[in-house]
Amino acid sequence: MDIRGKVVIVTGASSGIGEATARRFGGEGAKVVLAARRVERLEALAQEINSMNTGAKTLVVQADLSKLEDIQRMINETLEKFGRIDVLVNNAGFGRLDWLEKLDPLKDIQAQFDVNVMGVIQTTRQALPVMIKQRSGHIINMCSMAGLVGTPTYTIYSACKHAVHGFSEALRREVEPWGIHVSMIYPGGVVTEFAQHAGIRRKTKATTPKALLLTADQVGEAVVKLTRKPRAMWIIPWVWTFSVWMNRHLNWLVDRATVNRFTIPEREEELKAD
Repeated sequence: MDIRGKVVIVTGASSGIGEATARRFGGEGAKVVLAARRVERLEALAQEINSMNTGAKTLVVQADLSKLEDIQRMINETLEKFGRIDVLVNNAGFGRLDWLEKLDPLKDIQAQFDVNVMGVIQTTRQALPVMIKQRSGHIINMCSMAGLVGTPTYTIYSACKHAVHGFSEALRREVEPWGIHVSMIYPGGVVTEFAQHAGIRRKTKATTPKALLLTADQVGEAVVKLTRKPRAMWIIPWVWTFSVWMNRHLNWLVDRATVNRFTIPEREEELKAD
């Protein structure tokens, strides 16, 4: 796909992967719809993209992706300004990482499903009739390695990303006859604001090796590449495919390693108290 002039919606565009992805599309001369709650950040990004001299155009839409009325307004404003939707990047999402019994039922559990799952489904549902009418389009869902390999303290976030995986896989087989692509991208560890807002508390040093950490811009670049050459799913960096294989074929070994090296050390004080 030639990206210049294409209409691209990027949700969660105010920071991190969404911001980097929108910037990358702007650099390619796309018409970029920037959607998120923090409108002042979107406006600053729009100004940056408009000054690139690539022919890019922008539309800023303040939207809470957990609210259907905001999603519908985003789609309507996109059509009013640009008349079509070529690419939808479902990136908006957040995590609250802790032991399940410590997560708040509404603020931590329900809220994650509202944005990370229902936000993706409802946004896709609103954009899909447009793409069907066009008989073209590309839906890119930002997944996570947590959607392929379950990790302690990621229970709800992992469940959300597993749900998006299943949704994307079924949808791909549903809309392919209309010329619509559905892709999933699975980044490993990414340096973003995610960790700052996820409530991560660690006693151990069980973290992603620095050599495997991605920048938001690297993920944004991968999204653009995926738009040019669609594929069903892409794990980045590729080395994480080994973890997926291990989790599927040597699940018992992954269980033992995770529990012994992470869960028990992290919960040592609680285990002693019991």
